Amino acid sequence: MTISRGMVFDIKRFATHDGNGIRTTVFLKGCPLRCAWCQNPEGLNPKPQVLYLENNCIHCGSCVAQATSAGVRMENGRICLNRKAEENWNAIVDACPTCALRFDAREYTLEEVVEEIKKDAVFFQYGGGLTVSGGEPFLQADFLLALLQAAKQEGIHTAIETTLFTSLENVKRILPYLDQIYCDCKCYDTDLHKMYTGVSNEQILANIEYVLKSPYRDRVIVRTPLIPEMTATKDNLQKIGKFLSSCYSNVAYELLNYNPLAKAKYAYLDMEYCFEENPKLYTKEQMENFYQIVRDSGIKNLIIE
Repeated sequence: MTISRGMVFDIKRFATHDGNGIRTTVFLKGCPLRCAWCQNPEGLNPKPQVLYLENNCIHCGSCVAQATSAGVRMENGRICLNRKAEENWNAIVDACPTCALRFDAREYTLEEVVEEIKKDAVFFQYGGGLTVSGGEPFLQADFLLALLQAAKQEGIHTAIETTLFTSLENVKRILPYLDQIYCDCKCYDTDLHKMYTGVSNEQILANIEYVLKSPYRDRVIVRTPLIPEMTATKDNLQKIGKFLSSCYSNVAYELLNYNPLAKAKYAYLDMEYCFEENPKLYTKEQMENFYQIVRDSGIKNLIIE
């Protein structure tokens, strides 16, 4: 097996929402986008970061005593981190007796990840397999390719969850090793896409058009996360629907209901969430309204769960 290493922030076994059947989902760390509503903020930075789980903390001060450059300090009875400080973070994390401080990722060899995946091989015969998510998996394109190739050698079904914000060259070399492609189309308007994600969508739209006009088009499911006041607008959904149906008349398209659970993760990294008051899930009636908008825009193959 080719020697390769990747930065992984989670391996979720028995996943049922990341593709068909029971799946093992490998989350690769690092993402070039900065979506205001990101569901996995721990996956943004390509390097390991220290998480602070306040509920686990007994305020013993062991971490503060271990810090030499004010990377950890106690203020008003609460642990505060300066993650940019030059510290021996391994020693600080090791000093915590309750694992209130921990790293959000670690480096895996290709062999280690494959062994984790193979633990669930007995379930894959019923329609499951490997899903690679992130972050953005294409940010670690070489490791992604090696992982998918290794899975196919083991006869494992493969899927990816991606923004497709990568080069067309990367898309072309990895597509043959994918049985299912879940890709996002968040905002059609370039200016709005830059506002809400930090990057242009030109490469993303070009890659979506490529895969929807390729021999792999029936393996593709395009998704739009419904974010209040951002992506969940009539204008945005109409434009996305028209664009996708112009690329492939039978494109599989899915609208993802807003997930209010992501907000809790931001406290672990001392990050601010995009909504001060967290919105709720959309109701069935609201979702049906969204479905009708995209149907009217030309979408015929709408996936509804």
